[in-house]
Amino acid sequence: MTRNDFSFFHPFRVRYSEIDAQGVVFNAHYLTYYDTGTTEYFRWIGWDQLADAKVSGIDFHVAKSVVEYKVPIRLDQDIEVAARVDRFGNSSMTIDLAIFPKGSDTLLATGELVWVYVDQTTHKSVRIPDRIRAMFAARETHLTADA
Repeated sequence: MTRNDFSFFHPFRVRYSEIDAQGVVFNAHYLTYYDTGTTEYFRWIGWDQLADAKVSGIDFHVAKSVVEYKVPIRLDQDIEVAARVDRFGNSSMTIDLAIFPKGSDTLLATGELVWVYVDQTTHKSVRIPDRIRAMFAARETHLTADA
């Protein structure tokens, strides 16, 4: 995974409350960075996921989250979280994430989230609508609207 694989980056500065006794970012905070990066990525795409879920009654559930730590991230470091939808399944989407120092190609960490589209009444997975797929395909050249 390289910086060139992504079109979207969200900046962070590591805060004191995010580091551990070794002076590096505590492992659980990576998922917070990824969650925030994903939310900002959706805004960049032009999708208000929360409003969509209110209207449709269908929302995403996290089915899988993976973090791979490459290089320690330290206090006050300026970082950028990169995000993109890598692929769509019938009822799922896989989101690739990466953390880089601001303006650098050095890969600090990678992540993967698998979200499943779930009817909030029946708690059963449902197909992701074509309109959502098309929103992402319009910005992400590796996706197709019918994915």
